[in-house]
Amino acid sequence: MPITDPVLTKRIPTAPWGDPKDRHTVHYEEFVRTDGYKGLEAALDRKPADLVEEVKAAVLRGRGGAGFPCGLKWSFLPEPDGGRRYLAINCDEAEPGTFKDRLLVDFDPHQVLEGIAIACWACQLDTAYFFIRGEYHHQAKVFERAIQEAYENGIFGGNGLLRGKVDFKVDCYLHRGAGAYICGEETGLLEAVEGKRGWPRIKPPFPAVKGLFGRPTIVNNVETLAAVVPILEHGVDWWKDHGCESSSGGAPSYGTKLMGVSGHVERPGVYECDLGIPLRKLVEDLCGGMRNGKRFKGAIAGGVSMGVLGPDQFDAPMDFDIGQYDVMGLGTACPTVFDEDTDMVAVARNIARFFKNESCGQCTPCREGSGWILKLISRIERGAGTTRDLDLLLEIAGSMGLTPGTTICGLADGNNWAVRTIVNKYRGEFEARVKPQFIPVTVNSSA
Repeated sequence: MPITDPVLTKRIPTAPWGDPKDRHTVHYEEFVRTDGYKGLEAALDRKPADLVEEVKAAVLRGRGGAGFPCGLKWSFLPEPDGGRRYLAINCDEAEPGTFKDRLLVDFDPHQVLEGIAIACWACQLDTAYFFIRGEYHHQAKVFERAIQEAYENGIFGGNGLLRGKVDFKVDCYLHRGAGAYICGEETGLLEAVEGKRGWPRIKPPFPAVKGLFGRPTIVNNVETLAAVVPILEHGVDWWKDHGCESSSGGAPSYGTKLMGVSGHVERPGVYECDLGIPLRKLVEDLCGGMRNGKRFKGAIAGGVSMGVLGPDQFDAPMDFDIGQYDVMGLGTACPTVFDEDTDMVAVARNIARFFKNESCGQCTPCREGSGWILKLISRIERGAGTTRDLDLLLEIAGSMGLTPGTTICGLADGNNWAVRTIVNKYRGEFEARVKPQFIPVTVNSSA
């Protein structure tokens, strides 16, 4: 189905549905006037287990980076035992180049809250923590006000969801982070909400079994929960009419997706497209093409930890099967686009510096490897490196991320994919910066 589907009426004007200049924060009264909380009302008339099955049938894949099926994650929860059960909403959004969740929080916070309420009913979760990154000062104020409006109008608290429509009370709290990238990892986020240092946890146990305060917990991304609402409003078949099937036998990429485009394009910004749209079409049709008419050189498809698309991969489809282009995955689907004048060695150094600074230091391969990667790339960038340094760079990156189980979380893996894909796809630029290093060969006189 084309992305001009008339059903997709947007409260947040996003190309091709309106002018971004018309964006404004939608408060409770306007939200209700535009059919807000109708999805929640319909959901509360149904059994929780049926809602989980519907989200599973829609194959709603997580919009936070990993692309794990949301309904399947919900089904991992054990049966309620009378104790607390939690929903943790991940709005850390600290992946460089990613800014699509911010759009929802800034302009349509009640759609996120409606998705939170539906998820809590479907999974029988009585407490929700909205974890927002520390740098989102304005967004935290906007969302706190939206939560207060939801309480004042009986969505949360009181006698139950939606002014007591069901006898199931849910409380929702905003929790501000302290600016650590590692808290975007789901278990690091749980540690931070508990007031501890944001160190990722060893798994298992997984959060669905033992999460916040040792109780069953679901961790979902902001956009994932917002997407639950139109699925229930318009149905699974409508959702599956958007997006694309898998091209490699994996799970399909159904639905629309917010894509925040930055870098060397004429009109950077957030666009909503069907999953599977080619990167070239996204850039040329929606973003006005490459800035100043220059040629495409590459792109970070969805956050630096996913790796880089090379100059011959401009037509890569923006779906969860993008891994066939030698990147780790689609990630957040927020591409950073590079033009022909970009120094890819400098890009690699900048990314390596980020990962070194954001490593929590808990795991030796990540803590030590990220430091050495930055040293080697910096040496190569200033022209003091050798071909041996280039080989060593790939060796260290591979030791951090190619062997499963060497680290607790995926930060080291992301560092590896970022460095390895840049070096392999732009090797000529790195070789031009290094000096050849020859291994001396001596004759064995005793032979």
